[in-house]
Amino acid sequence: MCCGNQRPYSDDDLIRSRNRSPETEPAIVDDLRDRLAETEARLERARAREAELSHRLEEMKRFVSVMEILETYLKRRFREQQENVVRILSPLSK
Repeated sequence: MCCGNQRPYSDDDLIRSRNRSPETEPAIVDDLRDRLAETEARLERARAREAELSHRLEEMKRFVSVMEILETYLKRRFREQQENVVRILSPLSK
């Protein structure tokens, strides 16, 4: 996932934050709270997307399973019909 337009904090940021005046600290705290809220919102969206994709995957697995059952059934019926045709035509060829 994308990190948005904000860069992660580095060691330089931590050093500069120690040298800031008390007046700038509320702004820093607000910025960090905003970034945390954005990160939590992205995480929640990612979890919702993951849940939706998991649900769709399970539906697709069930669909494939049903198709495999149908394929097996149709192959068996086809073989039975072939055998019936062969059995019906056998006395004529003798």
